[in-house]
Amino acid sequence: MARRRAGTRPINAWLVLDKPQGLTSTMCVNRVKRATHAEKVGHCGTLDPLATGVLPVALGEATKTVPYAMDSRKTYRFTLRFGEARDTDDAEGEVIATSELRPTNDAIETLLEGFQGEVMQRPPRYAAVKVQGERAYDLARRGEVVELEARPVRIDAVRLLDRPDPDHAEFEMVCGKGAYVRALARDLGEALGCLAHVAALRRMSVGPFTLEQAISLDALDALDASDSLPQVYVSVATALADIPALAVTGPQAHRLRAGQSIRVSPRLLEGAAGDPAMVKVTQAGELVAIGRFADGELSPVRVFNLKGVTLAQAQE
Repeated sequence: MARRRAGTRPINAWLVLDKPQGLTSTMCVNRVKRATHAEKVGHCGTLDPLATGVLPVALGEATKTVPYAMDSRKTYRFTLRFGEARDTDDAEGEVIATSELRPTNDAIETLLEGFQGEVMQRPPRYAAVKVQGERAYDLARRGEVVELEARPVRIDAVRLLDRPDPDHAEFEMVCGKGAYVRALARDLGEALGCLAHVAALRRMSVGPFTLEQAISLDALDALDASDSLPQVYVSVATALADIPALAVTGPQAHRLRAGQSIRVSPRLLEGAAGDPAMVKVTQAGELVAIGRFADGELSPVRVFNLKGVTLAQAQE
């Protein structure tokens, strides 16, 4: 069967990549665009070229759930190289300072306690943070002095996993949105007095998306060639796993999709947190909307149009 032209497939799903080292996240997303021919494509959480691991890519209506996935907790495993500070805070940068000191395991574990919880962290100079409308890494590459302010981030846990040799240590970190492993490496190296940078980095999970769901770019190409990509797609609702669900009737779903509010009994929202409460609305098992409940009414925040579009249709 002849393929449709690029950009014309109504696919609504997530595709979880295992990003390889050496490629940017944008390069990987472009590969997904070519393979799926999806109408809309976006990704969740940029990974540096040095990094590998989980890169969730949103297709079609799934792009509406990207902000919720971005807010999820992320898990990283990484290796620090002691004795060198680099301008990018990872192995891809230029060496800007060195030290002969090497920390003990006890010293590392003692200091790690201060890097957990709600902490202030200054992003790396080479970061995607915008400074007066431009990305910090673009300014840094032009040789401009980039002064980024420290900002609050949440690091739920960071622990020492292994010490293969005096120059290296392996860690695992669980964190919230906006936390940089490279910044942790820089700050920990400075606190230990020995300097450090990230030598290797692998993202293990982004919220509900894990390495167990991820496929390589080679596997992506092979599945594309055999028209078997739908078997690895992940439901749009997966990114909303942490949001309580509320089932509604057909008429209620119609009103929400039309942008209108509906009356809902507060007892049906007992599992929802926050004020106003946020819920994912379903009807007959199908995702309808993300809604906000306040003053007895549920108002649509994001509406999904999945009716009539199935993953199987992506093969047509």
